[in-house]
Amino acid sequence: MLLNIKNLHVEIAGKQILKGLNLGINKGEVHAIMGPNGTGKSTLAAAITGRDGYEITEGEIWYKDINILDKSPDERANMGIFLSFQYPVEIPGVSMTNFMRTALNAKREFNGLPPIAAGEFLKLMEEKKKLVEIHSKLTNRSVNEGFSGGEKKRNEIFQMAMLEPAMAILDETDSGLDIDALRVVANGVNQLRTTENAFLVITHYQRLLDYIVPDFVHVLFDGRIIKTGGKNLALELEAKGYEWIKEQHLV
Repeated sequence: MLLNIKNLHVEIAGKQILKGLNLGINKGEVHAIMGPNGTGKSTLAAAITGRDGYEITEGEIWYKDINILDKSPDERANMGIFLSFQYPVEIPGVSMTNFMRTALNAKREFNGLPPIAAGEFLKLMEEKKKLVEIHSKLTNRSVNEGFSGGEKKRNEIFQMAMLEPAMAILDETDSGLDIDALRVVANGVNQLRTTENAFLVITHYQRLLDYIVPDFVHVLFDGRIIKTGGKNLALELEAKGYEWIKEQHLV
């Protein structure tokens, strides 16, 4: 199993958010997490990637048969865990080219590889830019500076394409996207899917799952996964709303 989360409990500022979450993801799978606001979807992403301020009080997170709870965010990233943020940050004064080359070389060093040659890096950038339909005018600018919401999300997918993570987490990547940007982002994700990687897609809405078709859909409510199914579960949620899930949970 690529990612195996066991009985995960997470607190933020003393408030318990995740309350015994279990989730297993194998290579080659796409899992979607759905649920209303405040149920712990983004907290789950933060816990997996090791973000500060999220205290894990109980449970384990295994990645490639390694318990990663004592690993730093940098170590987890270099091990192949990638997070596409809901609200990507701007980094003024840092060009996309330098940012990506630094990130890629950090991962290579972690894995005992030499720095990538300049020519090879530029060739790789051109290849990945075509894959995610990103224009050179964006990659020639500072990271996310002056980008629209859709451009920032497209840039995140480009970064993912460059780093080729084994476990990619998309935290509400569809937030604020129009239909064209959504299609481009989803197309990039679909082209990056292989039998050796996996995706965890966190979303409020079923519409993203029209483009990135999941193998499993999980409903997160009150800090736990309370229902799992296929893509049809997302359609059922869209039709009936989250109140339907709440009523089932309270019965």
